[in-house]
Amino acid sequence: MKVEKDLLYTNDHEWVKVEGEFAYVGIADYAQHSLGDIVYVELPEVDDEFEKEEAFSAVESVKAAADVFMPVGGKVVELNEELIDEPALLNTDPYGNWMVKIELANKEELDELMNSEDYEKFLAEEE
Repeated sequence: MKVEKDLLYTNDHEWVKVEGEFAYVGIADYAQHSLGDIVYVELPEVDDEFEKEEAFSAVESVKAAADVFMPVGGKVVELNEELIDEPALLNTDPYGNWMVKIELANKEELDELMNSEDYEKFLAEEE
């Protein structure tokens, strides 16, 4: 599985890319690979607020459906609307296709996420 070095990760296989007071959130390569061919992505509304670990999205594939959980609390400020018309973008490039951009509510929550090295160890234990 591909793991990007400059991202943070959750046990549920979401990734976070931090840029100042904002963060981009998406699903990791492991998650898209486990789901298979993604056929539908449900996104929240701009201005929706989520607590850490709250489900903010649903992703459906030909073999399963899964909730996507917010890695850190925050308010949605932007959506990757391309995913609505082309959900398979999450399969082709899960790290290049973020789902939501959020305004971080508490940057200290980022300290609870895994860096790429820790996430790679976590994946090794999952297999």
